[in-house]
Amino acid sequence: MKKDYHLVCGMEVHAELKTESKMFCGCKNDPFGAKEPNIHTCPVCLGMPGALPVANKKAIEWTIKLGLALNCKINLFSKFDRKNYYYPDLPKAYQISQYDLPFCYGGVLETSFGPVGITRIHLEEDTGKLLHKNVDGKDLSLIDFNRSSVPLIEIVTEPDIKSPEQAKEYAKNLRDIIRYLNIGDCDMEQGGMRLEANISLQEDGVEGLPSYKTEVKNINSFRFMEQAIKFEMERQAEILDANGIPPQETRGWDAKKGITFAQRTKEDAADYRYFPDPDLAPIHLTEEFINKLKAELPELPVQICERWQKVFGVETRFSSLMFSLPSEAEWLEKLFVLAQNKNLDSNKLAGSIVNKKFTFNFGDAPEEILKKFAELGQTDEIKDDDLLDAIKKVIANNGDALAKYKAGQTQLLNFFFGQTMKELGKKVDVAQLRKLLETELGK
Repeated sequence: MKKDYHLVCGMEVHAELKTESKMFCGCKNDPFGAKEPNIHTCPVCLGMPGALPVANKKAIEWTIKLGLALNCKINLFSKFDRKNYYYPDLPKAYQISQYDLPFCYGGVLETSFGPVGITRIHLEEDTGKLLHKNVDGKDLSLIDFNRSSVPLIEIVTEPDIKSPEQAKEYAKNLRDIIRYLNIGDCDMEQGGMRLEANISLQEDGVEGLPSYKTEVKNINSFRFMEQAIKFEMERQAEILDANGIPPQETRGWDAKKGITFAQRTKEDAADYRYFPDPDLAPIHLTEEFINKLKAELPELPVQICERWQKVFGVETRFSSLMFSLPSEAEWLEKLFVLAQNKNLDSNKLAGSIVNKKFTFNFGDAPEEILKKFAELGQTDEIKDDDLLDAIKKVIANNGDALAKYKAGQTQLLNFFFGQTMKELGKKVDVAQLRKLLETELGK
């Protein structure tokens, strides 16, 4: 980079809700478990003329619950709109979505890099799925409508993301909250959660937003999202250094080549010709209804981890890795209470669980877990400074492996891990070492 730039990035995350039925019809919501294509369909989700949609109340409730978990304000008056565009997987030639009155707006999600503002969370229907196959020697595109009209939430952020690493952490934190609320599986390999980033660069010292933005769409991996943003930063910097302006366009991510590629020019809202869906009545909510949903929210993972650190002395680097469901957190709480009553070190217990030093199942008797813990030999206490010295020495002696790691071969983390363990020559806290190693390799 000839000039100094900083990243200006916002994200759009789509996640499917796991309601029993689809968003606007009674068909089964199970696009990934269907035994055959197009078996969970009806005139409504196939876009047949005259078929009328009916909104899924549970999907609306779950959308609002996520908004409350992310500190959003809730619109007491909302509606569904038609987003008009043509694509083969959209049989109606419009998608039922939300435009100017989403259910949730004005929230925030915390990351270790700083807060990320949530502009809006709206509810819409998913599209069908295109399958590109060779049939009888011919390359064909087939369509499976089992996914058509599955409830889909879209979470849109402010342009608050300042680094690729923050984008990755934000997306992970969001996925964890959706799973913890038990409203979506977020299976990224299947397409149950898709990541998109709006990426721009602004010259340091210049105020305001850039005059352009590039959207990278449909990324199905946190690591790929991080890599795509890094690539875009380099690509856009070269254009800006040559006194050009990156075109406002939608790009895809080629994971094999490690590059983004142009797909189409980016649309504006006017291109979709939004208007209120005449087949769906507006949604009127009450404060009583919102308070009922708020009362049903479980204590969230970040709140639990902070409380455990104060009450039991369990460090968040352990507790944040220990559970993904409220039932698991409840079981762990009983375990830590018993450990505290027996004057056992809950933090070392948590470290032993995270590092898998003994086998257990959630729901096992806490007394049996503490018995296994007592039988363990404790690891040597090593300060972070000593670990960092060993890590830096290993990194300095393996420049080729470092270059490959930074180029995307992240499996080399295990190589650096093993070399550092060899350098130290003693048993250490695995989670502690891995966290420091990932930090140093990311610099």
